[in-house]
Amino acid sequence: MFSNEDYLADLLVEAGVVLPDKLEQARRGGGSVIEKLIRETDLSENTVCAVLAQNAGIEAIDLGAMVIPPDVASSIPDDIARRYRVIPVADDGVFLSVAVADPFDFETMDSLPHVIGRELNFVCAPYDAVDLFLKQFYGATDSAGGMTSSGGHDVEVTDGDAPIIRLVQSMLSEAMKLRCSDIHIEPLETSVRIRYRMDGKLVETGNHPKKLLPAIVARLKVMSGSMSIAEKRLPQDGRIQVKLGDKEIDLRVSSVPSNHGESIVMRILDKSALVLGLPELGFFSDDQATFEQLIGLPDGILLVTGPTGSGKTTTLYACLNVINKPDRKIITVEDPVEYEMPGINQVMVKTDIGMTFAAALRAMLRQAPNIIMIGEIRDAETANIAINASLTGHLVLSTLHTNDAPAAVARLADIGIKRFLIASAVRAVLAQRLVRKLCPVCKVPHLLTDKEARALHFDSTRNDSSTIMGPAGCDKCRNNGFRGRMGLFELFQIDDEVRHMINENLTSSQLRRRARELGMRTLREDGIRKVLAGLTSPEEVIHVTMSDLD
Repeated sequence: MFSNEDYLADLLVEAGVVLPDKLEQARRGGGSVIEKLIRETDLSENTVCAVLAQNAGIEAIDLGAMVIPPDVASSIPDDIARRYRVIPVADDGVFLSVAVADPFDFETMDSLPHVIGRELNFVCAPYDAVDLFLKQFYGATDSAGGMTSSGGHDVEVTDGDAPIIRLVQSMLSEAMKLRCSDIHIEPLETSVRIRYRMDGKLVETGNHPKKLLPAIVARLKVMSGSMSIAEKRLPQDGRIQVKLGDKEIDLRVSSVPSNHGESIVMRILDKSALVLGLPELGFFSDDQATFEQLIGLPDGILLVTGPTGSGKTTTLYACLNVINKPDRKIITVEDPVEYEMPGINQVMVKTDIGMTFAAALRAMLRQAPNIIMIGEIRDAETANIAINASLTGHLVLSTLHTNDAPAAVARLADIGIKRFLIASAVRAVLAQRLVRKLCPVCKVPHLLTDKEARALHFDSTRNDSSTIMGPAGCDKCRNNGFRGRMGLFELFQIDDEVRHMINENLTSSQLRRRARELGMRTLREDGIRKVLAGLTSPEEVIHVTMSDLD
């Protein structure tokens, strides 16, 4: 009767229209569970339709009360209507509204727009109403439940009816195989462009006919379970959980309407990132030892800074992974929660209901945590609560958008935090960037150019091609010479002398100069160490540290 009766039955129980014991009785023996519930309880077809429509995010209609013009009814060929069990009900010239009894029949939702060649607006109608209309207008069903054409020929459903399902599946599988961070599905004027972000770089991997876009978007929205197929005018967000091989993958899905159709971006959240340690992030042993001491402090604020996409959140999760012990209570407030970590209480920001960073933080402090992680300090209210928490015995981890580590002081002052509070609360600031790692299989010795030598402050005596390596290209790295990414780090520790300088209202450049005199290694200097270790290329370090003042 329905494509997934067990799932629908659970939805009916969750909605409170079917009692759990009645469901258990209906599940005994063979036959359709939904038919048994309709026959043996007061459950109606209309109620089933309403629950399905609500959970699918589409409108429920009374098909029997509608007058469908003949030109609309004939807009879908009879064999197609019977095969997919759909009824065209309205046509506004842009969208053809189509009634389905089972909006969780992914094959229909994915394939039909492609088969018809129209943008569809799906609505839900009761199963018996759809069945009656199909019999009256298109012909009768056979005894096995399949449809027989009024012209007398049989319609066979084959694997070819689900090309979109296979297309989406292969897209996700390929992206995981290539270790991509996100997938971009972009409508152009006459085609759909697919691009993957691999090691921070967008790479075009294919183009598809424009007519496939509605089906691809519908498939991903249905997979998310929370995005409306009918809504095409407003941005939407959702999550998809899939299992590819032996790995469970979370996808954060964003849809945005553009001038050529809905654009989809899926960020791949690989749960294996949760077990990353500090060495996997790119820390050398000396920086790692210092950083582990800092995240082991009982109180204070530790900030990670950098532009969007520089790996700040991954670093914070790696910190939590190190300090997550049974004797410590850790609470995070994030927008959104990207990874679910065992043993940690994670709170998601929901601004539409008043659950802001500040509101969540105030509630979290009443939970007596030892460690608090704030996804990002965005405003004075959040910053003040974080400062007060750190001064009352909590370790606070958070991120901030600044170009370098010492600039975090000025940034906090700009949003309204008094300098004596910054000096008292902040223990250290870690600035970071991501560089691509050379493919270990094909990297080759590299002779520095004069421009590279000047940028990295190398003289001719240090131009040692036996340690400085460059990209070559092989099958393992898709012939681009790089595989994976690592961090460059600038660790600004705030000791008594620096606290005095902050209170004296010194500028960021003065703080930076003094921090360097006290031994702070800049982003570019950390990059030079990694170039000399043969881990990345000179060009990569120069490119991502262009804002380095030294």
